[in-house]
Amino acid sequence: MNEETSTEKWVLSLYIAGMTPAAHRALDNIKAICEEHLQGKYSLEVIDLIEQPGLAETHQIFAVPTVVRQLPSPLRKIIGDLADSERVLVGLELHAAV
Repeated sequence: MNEETSTEKWVLSLYIAGMTPAAHRALDNIKAICEEHLQGKYSLEVIDLIEQPGLAETHQIFAVPTVVRQLPSPLRKIIGDLADSERVLVGLELHAAV
């Protein structure tokens, strides 16, 4: 395994619109996926678009909840409650981290 890949930091943002049941599920699901596959190698920021509505247009968020992989490049987005962990792994290319 490449040393750079094993120490690479993953930067994720979860966009929500209030702490709705779907937002809670998405947060719980992405935390579980990250702890299983990226333990110690990720940061997760939760951005509430109710509190910061201007970020929706700036960051091109059209539906919530949405998780965005900021780093490593390229940017990737997944919309939904993130319950399908295989879809999340493939969509965010997290399989590359393991």
